[in-house]
Amino acid sequence: MRWLARDSEAERWFSVLLRSLHLAGVVWLGAAVLGAPAGHRGAALLVLGSGLVMLVMDLRAGRIALHEVAGAAVLVKLALVVWMALDATHAVVIFWALVLGSAVTSHAPKSFRHWPRPARSVAPSRSD
Repeated sequence: MRWLARDSEAERWFSVLLRSLHLAGVVWLGAAVLGAPAGHRGAALLVLGSGLVMLVMDLRAGRIALHEVAGAAVLVKLALVVWMALDATHAVVIFWALVLGSAVTSHAPKSFRHWPRPARSVAPSRSD
């Protein structure tokens, strides 16, 4: 797929569209779990689907690693969205945990988000 080549203009616009749909899904999901007459399962599926595609794109581009805090947090968030879709009784609490957790893990300093960092390789010293 040449039109979605890494770092292409098309990939950038696809990412913008995808993130916009993701945010719309989050708003829809929040409205639904807080009492608006909108089904929460469709919103959860939109959030889950767009989140999975964004994760794959970030992994492909090397912007995230699953063994780091940011990557593990994405997996936890996706699991929580699935839980919300299946269990409406806990959806409000899960929604607020997701909002707060997402804010922290997305806006924390890089040193936190990308912890633990692999050890830097150090050339062995010569002792003659």
